[in-house]
Amino acid sequence: MKKEQQIVERIHTSSSPDPKLSVVDKLRMLLDITKTISQSLDLEEVLKLVMDTLGSLVRFDAAGIYLLEAVSGEGEEQYIFKSKVIRGYRISFDLVEPRLKLGEGFIGHVAQTGEPLISADVSADKRYFPARKRTKSEMVAPIVSNDRVIGVFDLESDHLNAYEEDDLAILQLLSSQVAIIIEKVRLHEQLVEKKRLQAQLEIAREVQLELLPDKDPDFPDFDISAYIFPTEEVSGDYYDWVRIFDDQVAIIVADAVGKGIPAALLMAFLRASLRAGVQIGYAPQVAFLKVGNLLWDSVEDHQFITAIYGILDSTNRTFVYSNAGHNPPLLTKGNGEYRYVEYGDLPLGMFRDTRYHQHFIRLEQGDVLVLYTDGIIETENEAGEQYGKERFAQSILASADLPAREMINFVREGLTEFTKTDFLDDDGTLFIIKAK
Repeated sequence: MKKEQQIVERIHTSSSPDPKLSVVDKLRMLLDITKTISQSLDLEEVLKLVMDTLGSLVRFDAAGIYLLEAVSGEGEEQYIFKSKVIRGYRISFDLVEPRLKLGEGFIGHVAQTGEPLISADVSADKRYFPARKRTKSEMVAPIVSNDRVIGVFDLESDHLNAYEEDDLAILQLLSSQVAIIIEKVRLHEQLVEKKRLQAQLEIAREVQLELLPDKDPDFPDFDISAYIFPTEEVSGDYYDWVRIFDDQVAIIVADAVGKGIPAALLMAFLRASLRAGVQIGYAPQVAFLKVGNLLWDSVEDHQFITAIYGILDSTNRTFVYSNAGHNPPLLTKGNGEYRYVEYGDLPLGMFRDTRYHQHFIRLEQGDVLVLYTDGIIETENEAGEQYGKERFAQSILASADLPAREMINFVREGLTEFTKTDFLDDDGTLFIIKAK
């Protein structure tokens, strides 16, 4: 504000280049345009209005407002000047969007230094870049937002020595207003985009929840329950169960690398693929081989899924499964012993034709088998300490006499007490299989 007041004082104390307009008239026009552009969020409309008004304040034969835009390149960050509004150029002949680097030409020099310039005779200035043959003199002012040059305001004349300090004062005042509206528009666009993404995430969250089973399986001689712990983003975790026969149920727990919508899409892909494998009757290791190859062909190199897929048999009281790079299942016994079953192969989608093995766990009365994702054991408290495998196993043992659904609530309360928050740092899933 202090800088703008100084510019206004310079306009008051200088002579007017246009005899038709007094200093008061010019200030009134500047005030009117300031009020108008402050009420608009249409950047293109505002810049056109500024340019049209400028013609009544300062004589020019060509003019342009250029904004800096970053471009990809090797080494340090590079910029180009993108024309937003121009006047007086013959587009067929004149270069209206100069591909200059910072420091090159008048606009490159002003953008680099942040200082305005007036050139009375461009032919005598080594910094001049000949973008328009008829130009004899030129005036350039930086557009500065938050102490950073984001563009330049350029005026050109077909006459020598066309611009004075009072002209520059007007141009600087308009440049400052342009900077304000650009920042305002950008903040508004960011807010709109944030709301749009939040709406999309909410829809994705609802769709993802629809993909999960709507109830726990009712299975002979077993008490089974599963739950995805809430996170503040769309989850990359997934669990499912599919009844095969009266005494067999397929169980799946998986975790896609990353978070958000990409991870959720991988989960939807896995669900469709494994459910198709269940219907065909593939054994777990065969299903993983085929799903892994599909992922390898379909996703980026950095995307993969860890998963456990097994078949629980109530007649034989066995769980036959394959482990694709997932956390080892936790098996607790009725006598208080526990172990993590450390067998597994590579994650799905990491390599083509990965071979998966089949593993076998017999479940006796009082045993509890827990499938989970790393968001449970790797969640941290305020001191940076992880919940860990030991603390997790002890929470399962301490709640082993409870029904499976209440065991999940017990673990959840323990996690909340440990982290002092209702949300985990990462997606977390529990799938508890309790042998009656």
